[in-house]
Amino acid sequence: MLYQRIKQTLFSSVPRLCALCGLPLASGEYDWCGTCLSYFQPTPRCTRCGLQMPFSTPQCGRCLKSPPLWNHLYCLGDYAYPLTQMIHQIKYGRQFWHIDSLAALLAKSIPSPAPLLLPVPMHWQRYLHRGFNQSTLLTHSLSRHLGVACQTRLLQRIRSTPPQEGLHKTERENNLMQAFTLRSLPPVRHVAIVDDVVTTGSTVSQLCQLLLEVGVEYIDIYCLCRTPEYHNQ
Repeated sequence: MLYQRIKQTLFSSVPRLCALCGLPLASGEYDWCGTCLSYFQPTPRCTRCGLQMPFSTPQCGRCLKSPPLWNHLYCLGDYAYPLTQMIHQIKYGRQFWHIDSLAALLAKSIPSPAPLLLPVPMHWQRYLHRGFNQSTLLTHSLSRHLGVACQTRLLQRIRSTPPQEGLHKTERENNLMQAFTLRSLPPVRHVAIVDDVVTTGSTVSQLCQLLLEVGVEYIDIYCLCRTPEYHNQ
């Protein structure tokens, strides 16, 4: 509530600019100008794995043959411009104001949100170095826009691992073995794991396995970007 009042006060006292191009917003535009908003138009995807498809489908051929551990994946788009630029600005430029704008867009694409959101946890050593967990910040914003609860400490990363960037799928899976644990049991059977980028799905798969083992029955993945399959080879 206080956040929204502060935001409204700032908007009324300074010119409103597009979060992407920086040009003034027209009357009725919010966060994005009409031109930049077109970058975030939905594209046909497999609802299960989240990969882009020629047409929308509940499950692609790969998911029918070897389904992921989660049930649905919702994202804003592929790991490409302008999302790559904005995520880089958040993670390395500390431009945290982008998170709420992106969360608002992502929330619109989720028809039946999970009652509980869980961010992908960060190891404490990485957290001390960076000072924040972008997945936790995104979870808080999504929780507000979707009107559901979140628990940011239920999942815990107990082993510090090398960065996943540059690793192939098998290397990513091996890198994350026994890296996570549960601090407590989830109070519901339907949860959503929140992250900024899903690449091969290795990280969220490890978390799904933990949750399924303690009785969670339905798991969604909410992320800003889904890396195209050709990048995952």
